[in-house]
Amino acid sequence: MSIKTAVVNGVATIEIARPERKNALTGAMYEAMAEALIAVNSDKTVRAVLIQGQPNIFTSGNDIDDFMSRPPRDEDAPVFQFMRALLGCEKPVIAAVNGAAIGIGTTLLLHCDFVFVADDARLAMPFVGLGLVPEFGSSLVVPRLMGHVKAAEKLLLGDPFTGPDAVECGIANAVLPGSEVVAHARRVAERFNTLAPGAVRESKRLMRRHSQEQLNEVIKVEAEIFAAKLRSPEAMEAFQAFFQKRAPDFSKFD
Repeated sequence: MSIKTAVVNGVATIEIARPERKNALTGAMYEAMAEALIAVNSDKTVRAVLIQGQPNIFTSGNDIDDFMSRPPRDEDAPVFQFMRALLGCEKPVIAAVNGAAIGIGTTLLLHCDFVFVADDARLAMPFVGLGLVPEFGSSLVVPRLMGHVKAAEKLLLGDPFTGPDAVECGIANAVLPGSEVVAHARRVAERFNTLAPGAVRESKRLMRRHSQEQLNEVIKVEAEIFAAKLRSPEAMEAFQAFFQKRAPDFSKFD
């Protein structure tokens, strides 16, 4: 297990702590994060949630070995448990991003209430390059945030982008020096200790209620296509290329 959790001064911290594997996420880690997020809804001592990685990396996305040995085939898969738990979290969720945030490392940020990124942050959603499709509602949320043409750069080309880009696109609130990101995010999280919790909870619900049904439907459709693409020849070529440390050859596909 490489997820650390703690509740300090009203803030439930979920720390991705697997630096030896670039904070790559396994099924067990998704389950641990889901359980932590679900627990805060009934914990009256928790006023906000802070999700953070390590000083040099947020997360490199899915652990490919674990992912391919236990691919998500239905809505009970750990990754979908995590998605539902994050979407269903009633408390404000604040993310502190240092270094790389790849794949779901970026798409999970779309569902946080506050996002603070380091000046060395590098975000990317390279799904197409792996023979896959966008997930976690990103095919809906990203075009809404930044428009179709910018979204195409991020989702079709998989172009990486910086912390300032994330702020400009509406994904993040602010860019800070790497050494200050977590502390700043915690200060924001702790501000909820002085605010009316019921009003905060209902305000968050109101802000999201009009888009929630559509978002849930998009996530479901994405998941179905994603699962099918995982078994496709394109994805097999992409993952073989990953393990062989070469560029994938998609020239034989149409």
